[in-house]
Amino acid sequence: MKKVLIIAICLLGITLSTYAEDMKLTVPELEPKLNYGEVASSRPILTLNVSNTDFMKTANQAWKPDFDFFKSKTNPGVKPYKFMDDMTFVGVPLFAAGWALKSDKAMFRVNQKVENGGKKNTQLLSDFKTGVDDYLQFFGPAAVVGLKLGGVEGRSDWPRLLASAALSYGIMAGFVNGIKYTAKEMRPDGSTANSWPSGHTATSFVGATLLHKEYGLTRSPWFSVAGYGAATATGVMRVLNNRHWVSDVMSGAGIGILSTELGYAIGDLLFKGKGLLRNDLGINSEKPSFFSISMGLGIGNKSIDFNGADVIGYEGAKIEADEDDQIQFRAATVVDAEGAYFFNKYVGVGGRLRVRAMSAKSFGKYSEYLLMEDWNAWEGMIPSYEYCYPERFDKSTEIENYFQFLNDIGYKDTEDALKANAPVTDIHGVVKSDHLAEFTGSLGLYFNLPLGSHFALGTKALIGRSFTQELDIDGYAEGNKKDIDYIITMQNINGEAIKDLAYLDYPTNTGEKWTDEWDYLTLGAKSSTSFGTGLSLTYKYKSNFSWRLYCDYDYTEKDFTLKYDPYHFMKTGVTDATYALMQQASINDFLLEPIEFKKTKKMNYFTLGLAFLVNF
Repeated sequence: MKKVLIIAICLLGITLSTYAEDMKLTVPELEPKLNYGEVASSRPILTLNVSNTDFMKTANQAWKPDFDFFKSKTNPGVKPYKFMDDMTFVGVPLFAAGWALKSDKAMFRVNQKVENGGKKNTQLLSDFKTGVDDYLQFFGPAAVVGLKLGGVEGRSDWPRLLASAALSYGIMAGFVNGIKYTAKEMRPDGSTANSWPSGHTATSFVGATLLHKEYGLTRSPWFSVAGYGAATATGVMRVLNNRHWVSDVMSGAGIGILSTELGYAIGDLLFKGKGLLRNDLGINSEKPSFFSISMGLGIGNKSIDFNGADVIGYEGAKIEADEDDQIQFRAATVVDAEGAYFFNKYVGVGGRLRVRAMSAKSFGKYSEYLLMEDWNAWEGMIPSYEYCYPERFDKSTEIENYFQFLNDIGYKDTEDALKANAPVTDIHGVVKSDHLAEFTGSLGLYFNLPLGSHFALGTKALIGRSFTQELDIDGYAEGNKKDIDYIITMQNINGEAIKDLAYLDYPTNTGEKWTDEWDYLTLGAKSSTSFGTGLSLTYKYKSNFSWRLYCDYDYTEKDFTLKYDPYHFMKTGVTDATYALMQQASINDFLLEPIEFKKTKKMNYFTLGLAFLVNF
């Protein structure tokens, strides 16, 4: 009877252990081996309260999906939120930063083709396009719904979650569409006048904040990192796709965060303590160790200029420097992943990965040969119009009266026919990359000065290595291959033979069509050593979550190389003999071969931004 009682006690202990985290049961002088499966010994020890009969709500509970969309549930011991108890208002400075940047637009647009009302060949076309951002904007809500359906409890039950989410998206949609159709900001690609703010970015940051509040605050901070990381990537891709300016993305991110905080604040007011399932996580460490992701605005060094002194293999006097020789850039988009381990409250070590993308605002003179009309594409190398019908061209006649001149002498051919007979019938540039992107990895010391329980000042001293992805434009041209003669006039000026004019004569079609694709313009730089510092203000609004406003300064000295080949198509568009004549006759003969510039430039970068921190 005694043995039976001992065995019964053992069975009861094993049964209870399947509902509790772990209950250690010591049975003297007896180790019954029963085939009930292995009881995990690695679970956290749970103190068993016999009076608590809610054994089913434990970590060892069998997995069960949650489809109770309309059933309200409230777990005991969960602290209710007060109205606006969880507001941070970090979306306000983000929105304001985007508003302040609205004036920083490009001087040219891309993809505005003829069928969309644009003027033929006065635009550069961009072939960078990704549709990932169309789907990535929904990462946050997809993750929340997936976790919820999978039975992973978050902050709220289904009714409270759906109400808070609906309020958040509704507020965001009202803000975004109200501003879009009032501001009427033209998109970078010239397609529609509803650019500011970015709806994709606002949508993605609503989803990221949903994931942060439901699971980042209550389950694991890495849910928050994943959500805000995906939202940041969405915003960056909207800029790279030429669908939005940096200002649109900054304001969209601010609206998304602020809308979700307002949506949850209203939900907390309506539901009070009902429908709450989990409390916020908390840590007790006083060390400000952190991991962060951030998005910022880069300013400083917004142009790179090249002149005759920078040309390799040519006489500098042939190329005069002026403002048109500058490649100008808009304010940069900056994305960081950063982390540091602190030994105490004040000093730590860490590192930062930074991507800085500066999109071209103007390519200056370097794009002019791709932006001219098709049949004037040889202007500068061969006089305009002359190559079509030189024997009928009156030098004294103004260009705009040329077709009237042809009618006066009885020539009835049309402008289209003249274009069809031209050496170049189409020429344009394809922008492979209009961003000069820098990738920098840095390590160094981090410093923290506490200003109370919620605020702290910080700085750092970093050293790293910077790598550059080049800006790239390809040229495309096609036309009729020509066989041409030149009549060259020379003058004796002060005892020196000077070429006065080179007249084109006897252009004839060879009967061949030609096409040419080539590297028209590339701008890149060698890797370089980078030095960085900065000043930050951190607001710790939860024990393990913070927001940080920062201003960083980075310095590097870069060796830039620009390769420029504007007349590559001339080799393809004429016979070999004609090309040899052109090298002798053209006043711009040095442009017939690729030109390479090299310049060393000291780069001073400032970055203003907002970071989301996970403290550990």
